[in-house]
Amino acid sequence: MSKLLAIAGGSTLLYIVLSVWMAVLPGIELSQVPPGKGVEQLTLLQQRGRDVYVSEGCAYCHTQQVRPTPVDRVFGRPSAPGDFAFQTPELLESERTGPDLTNIGVRQPSDVWQYIHLYDPRAVVPQSVMPAFPFLFKVVNEAPKGVQPVPLPKAFAPAHGVVIPSAKAQALVAYLMSLKQPPLPKGESSGVPGGAVAQASATPPSPTPASSPAGGAASTFDASAGSQLFAAHCSACHGAQGAGVPGVFPPLAGNPVVNDKDPTEHMTVVLHGLHGKAINGTTYAAQMPSFAAQLSDEQIANIIDHERTSWGNHAPTVTAKDVAAVRAKK
Repeated sequence: MSKLLAIAGGSTLLYIVLSVWMAVLPGIELSQVPPGKGVEQLTLLQQRGRDVYVSEGCAYCHTQQVRPTPVDRVFGRPSAPGDFAFQTPELLESERTGPDLTNIGVRQPSDVWQYIHLYDPRAVVPQSVMPAFPFLFKVVNEAPKGVQPVPLPKAFAPAHGVVIPSAKAQALVAYLMSLKQPPLPKGESSGVPGGAVAQASATPPSPTPASSPAGGAASTFDASAGSQLFAAHCSACHGAQGAGVPGVFPPLAGNPVVNDKDPTEHMTVVLHGLHGKAINGTTYAAQMPSFAAQLSDEQIANIIDHERTSWGNHAPTVTAKDVAAVRAKK
């Protein structure tokens, strides 16, 4: 009997020690990590959206942690402990059936796109396997005053009436738009080995010579980087083949601005955004966001060069110096 008590007592003590060592102490340490610079608490609306995100099972397919690996660099910088200071519980997850959403508010800043994607993902991403959430919307004869109907492509719109987002949909989109990684202070790492961060943020060089817009010295067009950057930042709206979404997002294939010999307007639009301008006689509902704050001159040059040399487009390419000159004007 005494031996049995000794075994039971020893096992209990070992369990307690291991629990404190593996769960309690790390939890205490993490709770003392200060919020990262620029990390803010959610508003009440955004918090409601987070609740909808959880209740609708979004976390089953989407992670919210950027790993320090090359394959994750399209999602943003590697996550840091301070990013999660206000998240209880953290929605890190491990299954990535869909893309990581850590920085989706930066990567896809169009709320119009988010509403269309929620209503039916195939309307903007034809190959998507994400389920549709039409029950988060209402079909009405006329949108109430102050409520913007969702500009669905004709093939996905109801036969009668217009689609408007419910309170749940508005909250969910507000939460998704809040998911933005603030840049780390200069010299501060994400808390992962420096080599891994450097490797994850590096862009593999694969320069392809191309003509400059002025017809002078050849620019250095990194075709691989341009394709990857376009896929990460532009293809969701404009399509992988540059076809856009009719009435919502303009096509880039055959676009007069993209094919103009003078690339100034093209660079200006990518840097500073655009809304309301008719393209080939069509006015599009969605606003083109500005990329000046999130992409470097070199990255923007590679995206523009990809657009100007793809899908049958044949226009002079640009350099990082050209983009910097346009950036400096505004």
